Amino acid sequence: MPSAKILEEKKKLVEELTDKVKNASSGVLVNYYKTTVEDDTKLRRELREAGVEYGVVKNTSLRFVFNNVGYSELDDKLEGMSALAICKDDAVAPARILAKFGETHKDFVIKAGFVDGKVISAEEVDALSKIPSREALLTGLASSLSGIVRGLACALQAVADKSGEAAEAAPEAAEAAPEAAEAPAAE
Repeated sequence: MPSAKILEEKKKLVEELTDKVKNASSGVLVNYYKTTVEDDTKLRRELREAGVEYGVVKNTSLRFVFNNVGYSELDDKLEGMSALAICKDDAVAPARILAKFGETHKDFVIKAGFVDGKVISAEEVDALSKIPSREALLTGLASSLSGIVRGLACALQAVADKSGEAAEAAPEAAEAAPEAAEAPAAE
């Protein structure tokens, strides 16, 4: 039987991870079987740069965490080797990075995940991974808005140019009007 000190450490770990999972916008549970140290190091670096926390956690601890948070549907996914990736800010980042990694590493398997308090299947995690990143969406939005503003500017310039032509034509028409008044009226 484990000592009281070890049990307290495990309880503290479960409490900390429970808080992180509660505050995360999304998370992905994976089986990292046969992932080399070199590949794992590259993956962890990419996840860290995207603001994603990733770590190997014992299935027993994860079971307590998921039950504390209300994700008990994930209990049946807690077999074999498990690692959890969670992110507070970007709901798509863990899914996008892990799915991309899984495409080139056949033994790396996405088990399931969660987004905004809802458990999702591995297929739904894959679908989530195909959504562009926040930066890509903002870039697309900025580009669209830029095109709209440019179109509006061109339309306003065309109106201003046309108004300028009308203003130039008005004095010429005024000069021609007295000459027309002096000419004899045709009967």
